Amino acid sequence: MSAEPSRGSRTRSSSAIAISPLSPSSAFARAAIPFSVDGRVVVLVDDVLFTGRTIRAAMDALVDYGRPRAIRLAVLIDRGHRELPIRADFVGKNVPTAPGDDVRVHLFEVDGRDEVEVVTRVPA
Repeated sequence: MSAEPSRGSRTRSSSAIAISPLSPSSAFARAAIPFSVDGRVVVLVDDVLFTGRTIRAAMDALVDYGRPRAIRLAVLIDRGHRELPIRADFVGKNVPTAPGDDVRVHLFEVDGRDEVEVVTRVPA
């Protein structure tokens, strides 16, 4: 029987994540990882994978906590349009979108419903 995995968390603010080129770790300054990641397999979990920039910032911040043996990525939605060579290891659903579309994930525990919306923006 395997041991319970260690968990860290990241609290999400009501505004978008701000990533400064001078401080990539600033996006995850409020992360709580109360253990060393040295030599461990770390699984990053995200709702929507788009350009890959947020995941890149998370990986940059993660090395502030140690040197993991491996980093895996699990996402609920992969919408494509990558700008970086980032690939999810575990994908709930691939959803084809246009680059200007907005993908909104609603979870029952937060929004009272489990749903994914793709909102197409009409050019002005």
